[in-house]
Amino acid sequence: MMTIREAYAQGSADLKFAEIPSPALDASLLLAHVLNTNRTSLIAKGMDTIPAKICEKYCSLIERRALGECVAYIIGKKEFRGLEFEVNKSVLVPRPDTETLVEAAIGILSENLLAKTQSSQGTPRKKEENIKILDICTGSGAIAIALKNEKPELEVHATDISPTALKVAVKNSENLLGKNKICFYQGDIFNSLNNPISSPIILRTFGSISVSPCDLFPLIVSNPPYIPSAEIETLSAEVQNEPRLALDGGSSGLEIIKRIIEEAPNYLQKGGFLLLEAAPSQTEEIKTLLAKRGFTSLQLFKDLSGADRVIGGKFEK
Repeated sequence: MMTIREAYAQGSADLKFAEIPSPALDASLLLAHVLNTNRTSLIAKGMDTIPAKICEKYCSLIERRALGECVAYIIGKKEFRGLEFEVNKSVLVPRPDTETLVEAAIGILSENLLAKTQSSQGTPRKKEENIKILDICTGSGAIAIALKNEKPELEVHATDISPTALKVAVKNSENLLGKNKICFYQGDIFNSLNNPISSPIILRTFGSISVSPCDLFPLIVSNPPYIPSAEIETLSAEVQNEPRLALDGGSSGLEIIKRIIEEAPNYLQKGGFLLLEAAPSQTEEIKTLLAKRGFTSLQLFKDLSGADRVIGGKFEK
């Protein structure tokens, strides 16, 4: 029999030996998970003993982490913007850097769009006049759900090419927001310029929603795949365990981003905005691509480390 304190110390040591970047944090998360408690309680109950079966389960999770599997996949959840998302190997694990995209979107909405949904008397306009936004490559749904959670007045649409990823997104939306709060589409949204959202499979919707060339978005956001194909094999084991479809941005890392920039104006209202997450090393090239396509008022947004993480602009038709 081991105490909680002893199990934590041993798990931390094992992960440190395996050269896991945050051994103490990861050991505490895994231990709290098997004990069905929180990390704060581990300290208060440090001298409590752990049943043998629970200890065995904890040791097996430590071994999985030591082999490179990320904590989020092991415990099946990840916090993002104060919400707990379910995750599995069908989706990219939400990262703190991506919160920069949510913050940038909220800033753009507040400064340029949401004020316009108020009448001259300051009262809200009708529901059908509320702001529509589109999240491309939604994955777990983290961006779309966070935006809807923080700005309930938004009408949020989200799309992903992966049906298994969308199952996760739909479940997260239902768990965190309730049913039918976000309209999800499965498929390639840019199949046809003459028919935005070409023949989508609508997994969940509210009311009767369709998107046509005359029904455009004032804001599009995306955290698309942007890692160059050849670089994926050089990344950490835990990143390589994530779905390649959500990582691989083609030979340059910009193939999907280029396509979004080229075709997004066909889906934007006049004066609409496009916001993209990318690697800091890519933002200058992306800025050039946006400018060539006619985007103006280009902005860069920094992540928690101070690196350029999100770039976007305005398109005036």
